[in-house]
Amino acid sequence: MKPFNRLFVFIYYLVGFIADILHPVTVEGLEKLPEHGALLCPNHASNWDPILVALKLPVNYRLHIMGKEELFQYKLLGWLLRKCGVFPVNRGASDIQAVKTSIQSIKQGDNLLIFPEGTVIRDGIGYVDGLPAHAKAGVAVIGVRTGATMIPVFVDGKKKTFHRTRIIFGDPYQPVYSGRHGTSDEMQKIADDILAAAYALGGQKVGGEPL
Repeated sequence: MKPFNRLFVFIYYLVGFIADILHPVTVEGLEKLPEHGALLCPNHASNWDPILVALKLPVNYRLHIMGKEELFQYKLLGWLLRKCGVFPVNRGASDIQAVKTSIQSIKQGDNLLIFPEGTVIRDGIGYVDGLPAHAKAGVAVIGVRTGATMIPVFVDGKKKTFHRTRIIFGDPYQPVYSGRHGTSDEMQKIADDILAAAYALGGQKVGGEPL
């Protein structure tokens, strides 16, 4: 389902109105985004992040978002999310269907948002399965195989009600790899680099520490 439809437009403006009151946003670098084939790669510090980023893009930007499958356990919520261009991913396994959906979204000329860390990293400190959170190589695989324009995006960490949040879109990132699809090590490096570039836009290192 394409994300641009009447229900999506209604939700976009309704939720946008509420979000602007609760979490006003300052946006930088929006002019750097391509109209089609963009792979947006933000850091992830709050459940508000995908909402705030999506709402600051043009209503007709045709954005798809990879979201955790737990959100789709509730039928009504899952239906609404799909109508708005969100599709599920199983974060605990290699979700081939989610990868195929991601690739298809880019190849059909739409845009895609994926959080390289794969989970919320609150206050800049997060662990996944007992290990420090880091970028997942999957975002690089999708970017390379589709030829997408990879864009680092910084979103302020702490979200305080009625306090302004920054969203900064960076310059397109050019991945470097060998052969047709690169090696697994090269994919991991690309993922690490795009995440580092996202944090650097906000003057931070990966994990939220100041540069």
